Amino acid sequence: MIISHLRPSSRALSAGVLLLVTGACSSSTPRSLDTVAPVASSGRAQSSACDLKPARAGSRVLVFSRTKGFRHASIPDGVAAVTALGAQHGFAVEATEDATAFTDQSLSKFAAVVFMSTTGDVLDSAQQAAFERYIRGGHGYVGVHSATDTEYDWPWYGQLVGAYFKRHPAVQEAKLDVRDRTDLSTKCLPAEWKRRDEWYDFRAVPPADAKILITIDEKSYTGGQMGDVHPMAWSHRFDGGRAFYTELGHTSESYKEQAYLDHLAGGILWAIGP
Repeated sequence: MIISHLRPSSRALSAGVLLLVTGACSSSTPRSLDTVAPVASSGRAQSSACDLKPARAGSRVLVFSRTKGFRHASIPDGVAAVTALGAQHGFAVEATEDATAFTDQSLSKFAAVVFMSTTGDVLDSAQQAAFERYIRGGHGYVGVHSATDTEYDWPWYGQLVGAYFKRHPAVQEAKLDVRDRTDLSTKCLPAEWKRRDEWYDFRAVPPADAKILITIDEKSYTGGQMGDVHPMAWSHRFDGGRAFYTELGHTSESYKEQAYLDHLAGGILWAIGP
């Protein structure tokens, strides 16, 4: 079955509260946005043999997971995983689903912002303008999975993330080709990487200046419709900042998979910058 993009529904959750993630306890269901919920630091990322230099001293990362359309059940797992990665790699993590965090003053605390499986129109015009200024100030962006199913009516965001979601087949195993194993996000991955996830087609390929890090072999699964070059992860410098996107991360199991966690950690560290 192929799932095509539909405009975000009214299943939006209301705005929440910015919280400092300290890794207290876990939640198996999506958090209510009007309640501060503790986020797990499970230690899943702490056994990695991947040699990644720690983030520069004092680095802070904001994980933003607001949804105004489909909501992924894996979001709490993703937030917990980034928290654990921060503990391992030397960056502090705050998580929120409150769009009012997107002000010049609030964003200035962070070296990078992670859009964790966001969907739909999650920022208003003033918040969008603040985020544009933030990126132009030399900061970083990380988009995870349905970050490409976000803000279709904001052209600047489309350029930042690099592509928009079009459709996907059912979750299944496929073979990924790691094209550049010198990048921080791919240096610890095998050249051919078989894993199970949900695989997006995009409306267009990323811009020509993007570094394509991972592609998917459409012969290895059913339903891909982008052809011989089907990007799954990329990075580029955009409008003064740094942007990394990975399509991977639909399933909760992804956030227990060390290779994927190494990939995500490398992308975040690249977005933070030297």
